[in-house]
Amino acid sequence: MARVKRGTQHVKHRKNLLKKTKGYKWGRKSKIKVARIASIKAGAYAYRDRRANKRNFRRLWQVRINAAVRQYDLSYSRFIDLLKKANIELDRKILSQLAMEHEAVFKKLVEEVKK
Repeated sequence: MARVKRGTQHVKHRKNLLKKTKGYKWGRKSKIKVARIASIKAGAYAYRDRRANKRNFRRLWQVRINAAVRQYDLSYSRFIDLLKKANIELDRKILSQLAMEHEAVFKKLVEEVKK
């Protein structure tokens, strides 16, 4: 069986790693050891922040809904409770969009749950 030399694979891995870390500051963009660590950390931060992003958007939607229902003498928690009791299943993203972009529809929704 022929001997397999791994030089090309080694170069390919390094090249891909440096391509991934392109645009980083200082040695993290050009030095292999530092770039490898930077790449691993970047992946970990990306994974963590994809989840944090969901939490941040949910908080934003809650703030928007709360601001919108305050005009109708309701609080956010009371409004959500009334929605659940009225069996209206709209998620917070849709509710915040209605509050921002379609005030008339949102007003009808609030009047419906206040009955």
